[in-house]
Amino acid sequence: MRGLILALTLAATPLAAQTVPEPEGSMTEGREDESAAGFRQWVGAFRETALAAGIPATVYDREMRSAEFLPDVVRRDRNQTEFTKTIWDYLDIAVSDERIRMGREALAEHTQLLERIEAEYGVNYEIVLAVWGLETSFGTWRGDTDTISALATLAYDGRRAEFFADQLIQALKILDAGEVARPAMRGSWAGAMGHTQFMPTSWAEFAVDFDGDGRRGIWSDDPADALASTANYLRHHGWVKDAPWGMEVRLPEGFDYAETSERVVKPAEGWRALGVRPMAGGTLPEGDSVSILLPAGASGAAFAIWPNFQVIESYNPADAYVIGIGHLADRILGGPAIAASWPRHWQALTLEERKEVQGLLTGAGFDAGGVDGRVGPKTVAAVRAWQQARGLVPDGYASPDVLAALRAEKP
Repeated sequence: MRGLILALTLAATPLAAQTVPEPEGSMTEGREDESAAGFRQWVGAFRETALAAGIPATVYDREMRSAEFLPDVVRRDRNQTEFTKTIWDYLDIAVSDERIRMGREALAEHTQLLERIEAEYGVNYEIVLAVWGLETSFGTWRGDTDTISALATLAYDGRRAEFFADQLIQALKILDAGEVARPAMRGSWAGAMGHTQFMPTSWAEFAVDFDGDGRRGIWSDDPADALASTANYLRHHGWVKDAPWGMEVRLPEGFDYAETSERVVKPAEGWRALGVRPMAGGTLPEGDSVSILLPAGASGAAFAIWPNFQVIESYNPADAYVIGIGHLADRILGGPAIAASWPRHWQALTLEERKEVQGLLTGAGFDAGGVDGRVGPKTVAAVRAWQQARGLVPDGYASPDVLAALRAEKP
């Protein structure tokens, strides 16, 4: 259950957070000058690697001559784990009335295109539409950062240098192939491009020429190639057409909250037998592998999720993002809003507070899997075990109340 508190990836999208300004009197300017000088040396040294990967010398020299070191990209990369939103704050933006309205307008404008994409790739068009909506607000904000400069900056001075070096080489190959001109190759600060924010290697593997113009033009104002490429990506990762991604459910009185998380899988009939019902009425759709997810613990909404949930996770692994995609898709088609209330009195734990939770759990004898601030399955299991040992509802949610109780127990 990775989305207990969502650490937003700070791409250049309408959901992006802002970087923290440098304090007055900092040495930022001097450090940036040093980094820029080191960057030019790195560009010279990386040339051999790029040429060995098949980039023509003329292409490398032309494109990298104009590449710039982008200090703001480095700041965003280093600070992004500090920017957190609770799932309810995230969904307020991701599935706002305005975004639903825009989605319905986009559907009306592109119905025939979306239907053709669905017929070709077997992915429900409302899901493709929702990805478009969350990634770039239906193409209205695709990012304005030079992709080559962003990727080169992160390959030189990022946390995942090898990953971004591979992305940079692929981006240079895209330019070499004439798929897009350099001025149009712009996107997020982290190198994601186009209407649905593909990284260069994802473009190479999954992008398609749906409009038949000979290019896989995810950068074009025409969204056809980008939307079809997203459908192709989701199909490759196992999307099952017309099967649910998930739905809000009502849990019965006395429900065993230890049965929640993606690790607990039952047939739909098993959950039905326990009294789990769709919040909107009716019965749970069929499925051999269904789980119950509590993205805000027992105090918030509960969701039954099917394997299509994991397919959307391949695009972005945060539970809040997946729920945002699925719920936006449902709302665009006229589905109901989430009915359950959220614990809005809680604030999102900061990175340091999440580390504190993990450290206190470990000190109390509950292995949280390390102290890194990432609330993954081991931390959830540790919170749940701690809750069970104290007779609390074992929902595994690392809430501010859990942190306060752990602090109170500290010797």
